[in-house]
Amino acid sequence: MQKIDKIAEMSAAAKAIRESGKRIAFLPTLGALHAGHANLIRLARLQADVVVVSAFVNPLQFGPSEDFLKYPRTAVSDALLAEREGADILFTPAQEEMFPRGFSTHVLEEVISKPLCSITRPVLFRGVLTCWLKLFNIVQPHVVMIGEKDPQQIAVVRKAIGDLLLPVEVVTGAVVRDVDGLAVSARNNYLTPTQREEALAVYGALKRAKEMVESGVKSADRIVAEVTHIMSAKRRLRVIYISVVDRNTMDALREIVPGNCLMAISYWVDEVKLTDNVLL
Repeated sequence: MQKIDKIAEMSAAAKAIRESGKRIAFLPTLGALHAGHANLIRLARLQADVVVVSAFVNPLQFGPSEDFLKYPRTAVSDALLAEREGADILFTPAQEEMFPRGFSTHVLEEVISKPLCSITRPVLFRGVLTCWLKLFNIVQPHVVMIGEKDPQQIAVVRKAIGDLLLPVEVVTGAVVRDVDGLAVSARNNYLTPTQREEALAVYGALKRAKEMVESGVKSADRIVAEVTHIMSAKRRLRVIYISVVDRNTMDALREIVPGNCLMAISYWVDEVKLTDNVLL
């Protein structure tokens, strides 16, 4: 596996790959690579000839009170995982080169990004799109890999790609869970054993929501009420949002349309913010 940390070198490598007629799959990450990323790298190998993974803690997507400085930086283990899973290039640009002093251009999607996560993280998707568009210009991918752990991000990125006519295909990978059912996330490392045990109630609530739909329940309000009830029994959990939404537009739904909607949850476990979702 090749390791690149300069934009010019990555751009030159991407240009050479494309000129050789090979297809590039790209996985943009914040680093702290885990089993979810490993799954996406394996999927990427099926999509393209060359797999590029970026590990960059993007400052633009963190608000002033969020965990940018605390976010795990695990360069050594990132490289080991990326190489083990078959990545061809690990791109680790420096912040001062990605966003030098005086950088003042941003990309904003103004409809799909508005609800859910943006209510408490207003800079999140502007930061993601700005960073990813720059990475797309550097890496020149044919396909971008995104995990279904972040369904709103998938919808926002797809909309931006379509609106801006970017020649990039989006391929998604299923939510990866630990053996106890908790959705894999870098922020899980913040949890104490007690906090993790309480967070597992969210997975149980999502399974209950799916069971209700499979038994014929169509009312989104009824399912949200049941999930809220389950989570409220755990004193460390605080709900940010629980919503049944259209998986493509993120519009809130009153009636379940099986296969076309999902339940999305964002919540605090004490001071740790996590998200999860399930297709209904």
